[in-house]
Amino acid sequence: MRTRWLVVGALLVAAALLAAAWVGAAGYPERPVKLIVPWPAGGDTDAILRIFANQAEKHLGQAVVVTNIRGASGTVGAREAKNAPADGYTVYSGHDYLHTTYWTGVSEISYKDFEPICLISATPSIVATHGKGKWSSMKELLADAKQRPSEITFGATLGSTSHFFPAMIEKETGVRWKYVSYEGTAPRMTALLGGHIELGETNLTQLDKVKAGQLRLLAIATEKRSPEIPDVPTLKEVGINITYAVNRGLMAPKGTPEPILQKWEEVCRKATEEKAFHEAMKTQGTQVSFLGRKAYGDFLVREDAANAQVAQALGYKRKG
Repeated sequence: MRTRWLVVGALLVAAALLAAAWVGAAGYPERPVKLIVPWPAGGDTDAILRIFANQAEKHLGQAVVVTNIRGASGTVGAREAKNAPADGYTVYSGHDYLHTTYWTGVSEISYKDFEPICLISATPSIVATHGKGKWSSMKELLADAKQRPSEITFGATLGSTSHFFPAMIEKETGVRWKYVSYEGTAPRMTALLGGHIELGETNLTQLDKVKAGQLRLLAIATEKRSPEIPDVPTLKEVGINITYAVNRGLMAPKGTPEPILQKWEEVCRKATEEKAFHEAMKTQGTQVSFLGRKAYGDFLVREDAANAQVAQALGYKRKG
């Protein structure tokens, strides 16, 4: 009998806590919301999420404050987001690096540590060299790389998407790069533009640098050529069967109340429908790609499985 009453008591406490959470969510949001970006200011993720935040706060009714928390290939920011109170006042911008850092052993944090809210955008990856690079085409680069394994420098944030993308090219072609590590896009691009490294992963945001002769694009990881750069071939055209993009979304700490997640899903939908957001994403070399909570959750499952296979093929042995 005592055991039964203990069970009933526990259920009543749980119900009371759940009810309190729903009541607390009813007036949400009552103050600004912190949006954690786990990379330095000035990089692609930072730029895209600041534009998103400006649109989102119009529909949320409170300010959305982008907070850059850098370090350990995005892991420091992810950890802070994971451990934040699940009250809706901290949200987090994750992307594919959550899969790559987990499966390479860089991080103990995975997408499973968060509540999915929405997918926002997809940014196709491009292989680039600095403006005075010796290669005028991807075919020339590959021929040279096969003659000089592990000599050509490729800037990357180790364990993240900028590492997985060239590593996939290694796997497909048999070439080997000499990786040089940078913490985020901004310092990596500075090094590439300055000729301190020979290659890097970039995207269509850098077209002004291409026109200025500071950067040369060799191949894009899309199914078809981009109308923005019609003279640049796809990787598939040069015999490398790879398509790749950085997919950015929004997540919340585990246990965030359902009505708050629903609120943010609707905010995401409205923000990504804004004409100004579409125009801004075009200048960021990015495709608007909204998915709601359920579809985004399913997407994360698929992407995680695909990245686990790539990591295994690259020699990483971590078990899920």
